[in-house]
Amino acid sequence: MAVQTSTRVLTRDLPQHLGAVVTLMGWVHRCRHLGKLAFLILRDRSGLAQAVLEGELAARPLPEESVVAVTGPVALEPRAPGGVEIRVTQLRVLAEPTRPLPFELHRKEVRAGLEVVLEHRAFGLRHPKLGAVLRVQAELVHAFREYLRDQGFLEVRTPKIVATGTEGGASLFPVQYFDRPAYLAQSPQLYKQMLVGAGYERVFEVGPAYRAEDSHTTRHLAEFTSLDVEMAFVESEEELMDLETALLRHMFRAVAERAGECLALWRAEPPEVPDRIERIPVREAREILLRRYRKLTPEGDLDTEGERLICRYVAEAGKGSFVFITQYPESSRPFYACPDPDRPGLTRTFDLLMNGTEITSGGLRIHDPALLVAAMRKRGLQPEHFAPYLEVFELGMPPHGGFAIGAERLTALILGLANAKEAAAFPRDRSRLTP
Repeated sequence: MAVQTSTRVLTRDLPQHLGAVVTLMGWVHRCRHLGKLAFLILRDRSGLAQAVLEGELAARPLPEESVVAVTGPVALEPRAPGGVEIRVTQLRVLAEPTRPLPFELHRKEVRAGLEVVLEHRAFGLRHPKLGAVLRVQAELVHAFREYLRDQGFLEVRTPKIVATGTEGGASLFPVQYFDRPAYLAQSPQLYKQMLVGAGYERVFEVGPAYRAEDSHTTRHLAEFTSLDVEMAFVESEEELMDLETALLRHMFRAVAERAGECLALWRAEPPEVPDRIERIPVREAREILLRRYRKLTPEGDLDTEGERLICRYVAEAGKGSFVFITQYPESSRPFYACPDPDRPGLTRTFDLLMNGTEITSGGLRIHDPALLVAAMRKRGLQPEHFAPYLEVFELGMPPHGGFAIGAERLTALILGLANAKEAAAFPRDRSRLTP
């Protein structure tokens, strides 16, 4: 049979080709045989479409998840996805499954546990709802880049194989680097500071970070995507909190506009970011928790329940889904955190909580080399191990600061996912190294 002349299109574009002969390529999402007719729901990267097969074409078995190409004219059909369908005149089967499917994909919800879904991750991501998670995350990351570029930030790349830890060696994955030991980077923190000092002033990075935390919580991943920001000539942590507020507002509005169908599959909507997010010193937050909820928290910090309750307190006061917790003690912050000269023992740092979960740590950094060396020694670190980092401070470093956001955790919170692993394409945790 001669191949018809046709245009290959995506399912979402079918209404634009009414009456034309087109070709769709994708997977068999579902196929129902009704006598001499078969109704095929085809899935491609843009969505679902209905294709109608008749006669010999309808008699051919089409196992679910077969890869096919269908050609035919586009016709109106109000009951079909998008209000149109293809009346198939040619069918090509490009591939068929050679083993039983791990679970069904044609249902609205996947009827399999998380571990089963993760064991068959690439297959599971074919499901429209599961696949929507990565599309939402992609739009968040795109909007992150978009906003910062418009604010004069330069996107950078920093090494992921490092000689020492950002925070002195805790929670590091060791690797063999030729004839000497090395580690996977916990964050780009030291490098983004160095690039600020190199004269770029405003930098950001979207890249992997690694934490060898022996944790099985629903919030932690051993490998995650870190959205990092660092900027020079910042003299107040308030400036950084203002920047992040505007950044998140742009990101959330962008994902609502560009990924509305994906959000709808999860019945999710990004929260409204207020013009000014509430800011509460950690000491005051601990007092509120004790007074309001009789909740004791660790000295100088909030535990998981404390974070949830302080967000509840802010929400009940009508101040939204977010709160900055500020003025953390030096003992709970990294060595480079800037001390508060007006509050001995405290730092000019913050965490941002959203709906009861921390999504950001940030603050001002020490820019005086003598103070930085003293802070290292106070933590038992050896300054000579940080010589390349210290050099740019010794050669003139401006006041600076920044913050970082975990992309998977942010995605999970927006969509209401029970586990951050659901927001990673191929998650890594304490027990999972495949696929």
